[in-house]
Amino acid sequence: MILGPKELLKLVKSKKLVEGLSKRELENPEGAGFDLRLGEVYKISGSAFLGEEHRKTPDVKSIAKFEQKKPHSAKAPRGKRTSVKIKPGDFYLVKTIEKINLPLNLSAVILPRTTTFRSGLFIRTGPIQPGYQGELTFGLKNEGPVTVEIEMGARFVHVIFHEIKGIGEKYRGQWQGGRVTTKRKERQV
Repeated sequence: MILGPKELLKLVKSKKLVEGLSKRELENPEGAGFDLRLGEVYKISGSAFLGEEHRKTPDVKSIAKFEQKKPHSAKAPRGKRTSVKIKPGDFYLVKTIEKINLPLNLSAVILPRTTTFRSGLFIRTGPIQPGYQGELTFGLKNEGPVTVEIEMGARFVHVIFHEIKGIGEKYRGQWQGGRVTTKRKERQV
């Protein structure tokens, strides 16, 4: 069963299900979950190894990060917002501003907002397992024919929470806490 926004907001307040939600999501969410915002963008390089027992992910370099701006006033106009231009074929790892804290009875999936894929940007995600805590990291690729500029802090994905019948098994992987890459070849848990 998919949980609706009213139930989710109760869990945000009582269990910190999602931390760092925007004012819009806290006051007037739409759909069957929450929109999440672009927090950090990473370019990957080097090589990767995905073995049966060990793995090493590519090196990453942060190329843009969301920075909370102070509220503007008539006397102090807003500064320039940071954005990233994503050319056709470009692939980046991206991280959300928001952090999630999944209890053992919930899992979650990330879907693109329609304006994201209508612009040619596609996301590559995996399941978010019960017990996971941290920001969400996934792939973003421009599969369209035009360059897309996206502001840091823009809503670009939607998270939906599914209730697990019974209790799920706690996530015990090495990506807990929002880690983006490995530093060296490491044994899988």
